[in-house]
Amino acid sequence: MILIDGRMGEGGGQILRTALSLSAATGKAFRLIHIRKKRNKPGLRHQHLACVNAAAEICGGRCHGNALQSLELEFVPGPIRSGNFWFAIPTAGSAMQVMQTVLPVLSRAAGQSVVTVRGGTHNPGAPPFEFFTESFLPLLRQLGINAEMQIRKHGFYPVGGGEIAATIHPQTAGAPAFSFHQRGEPDAAGAEILLSWLPHVIAERESKALRQKLGWPDGKIKLREITDSPGPGNVIMIRVKYGAQTYLFTAFGQRGKPAEQVAAEVSEAFIKFRLRNAALDEHLANQVLLYLALNNGGAFTTESLSSHTKTNLEVIKRFLETKINARKKNDGCFEISINPSTGLTE
Repeated sequence: MILIDGRMGEGGGQILRTALSLSAATGKAFRLIHIRKKRNKPGLRHQHLACVNAAAEICGGRCHGNALQSLELEFVPGPIRSGNFWFAIPTAGSAMQVMQTVLPVLSRAAGQSVVTVRGGTHNPGAPPFEFFTESFLPLLRQLGINAEMQIRKHGFYPVGGGEIAATIHPQTAGAPAFSFHQRGEPDAAGAEILLSWLPHVIAERESKALRQKLGWPDGKIKLREITDSPGPGNVIMIRVKYGAQTYLFTAFGQRGKPAEQVAAEVSEAFIKFRLRNAALDEHLANQVLLYLALNNGGAFTTESLSSHTKTNLEVIKRFLETKINARKKNDGCFEISINPSTGLTE
């Protein structure tokens, strides 16, 4: 049984999610101690427990310690199975993180699966629904991994109550090693403000701040009012295309957080990426690592080597016999290469 200390690196829930995905995919059991020890509320919260139970269901896994606030977990996986699955988070915890956990596993199943998850669809600290559908899933198709995802109801923090559904197909064999070192020519860029059950003045202030920060005209900033969410919410998303790849930068409004600060956060993330010549932003880089390690490997450049990425790489090394190299280039970007792994279960 592989022993993992949850205090390593950034010390958050990603350690758990990556370990669950790798365990189910490789058939290797693990024990995780000091779960989320570096967080204000350590241990398993509702969304983390949902990830554990979801991973166990799709591979017939056996768990010990799968309870709220638990600081230790033992997970023994079984064979991966396809099917129709339904998971629910009773709070506003991220439904996207549950999907993040099961997608790399179910893509290795023999048959097609349909997964429905209730919870938050747009959460601070988690990838929003649009990141998956517009940016991440198209990138995975280069690895032979195909999935479609729909949003049935929006759910914002702190109320939640959203719902997403995904159809995950068996992975296509014969995909080449991933190689993404240069992004294409810049294309259309614009911003979208999501507003749910909140005054329009918030969006007006955010739009004004975006125009001042980015020098954009009104036509580049759109407002989308969300009417299917049970609670209030506010998100700013900046989209930009380089070649065929869409990149999405996000900031979330929260109680007590000025609209101008939300606009500044998302603008700065977009400007930072625009000034670099990396193929992947730090969030795409962090998400794709697991898939490269489980498949034919590959290499890419990214704008920075975040603490989440470093931690993710360390967890991957615990499960897979793979060589990982990360080096800083002269332009300040990083190149990450992953050689093919061995010892995987089918």
